[in-house]
Amino acid sequence: MNDSSKYKMADAPEGYAGEGFFATKLSDVVGLARANSLWPLPFATSCCGIEFMATMASHYDVARFGSERMSFSPRQADMLLVMGTIAKKMAPILRQVYEQMSEPKWVIAVGACASSGGVFDTYSVLQGIDKVIPVDVYVPGCPPRPEQILDGIMRLQEIVKNESVRRRSSDEYKDLLGSYNIK
Repeated sequence: MNDSSKYKMADAPEGYAGEGFFATKLSDVVGLARANSLWPLPFATSCCGIEFMATMASHYDVARFGSERMSFSPRQADMLLVMGTIAKKMAPILRQVYEQMSEPKWVIAVGACASSGGVFDTYSVLQGIDKVIPVDVYVPGCPPRPEQILDGIMRLQEIVKNESVRRRSSDEYKDLLGSYNIK
């Protein structure tokens, strides 16, 4: 009955194992902990938000990936999910929410509207949120299926897991934020 081949076990980080101890690099452990405990902040404005609600529901259950605690406060979240059409008047609010998040923080653009403005090529719609904040993962679709949103979260987990602990204080990261006029 106890067939362990049905379950995929996570690989242990590289290190030295022995009787009663395990040693590895701190950055690997921190990356593994961060990747499996992302606290999402949903910034939903239209139909992609409905698909995200389905992703949170029991059938897809994003809690399996360590993201069960929704945070509606930017100061308590580290993963910003921007879903739906963002009007140009809303761009400063989106940027303020991003700036209020504490480091480290990551952004997922969910759907065609958040990624590129979608079918709304008008004067009032922001043609991609990467015009105002840096984006780590883009999830395509109009609207994307819950499976696609889960795939985007898993791709972000890989980025977080492999990110250096010191990346956020690097000159490249400061230059990236500087290109967005973020201090």
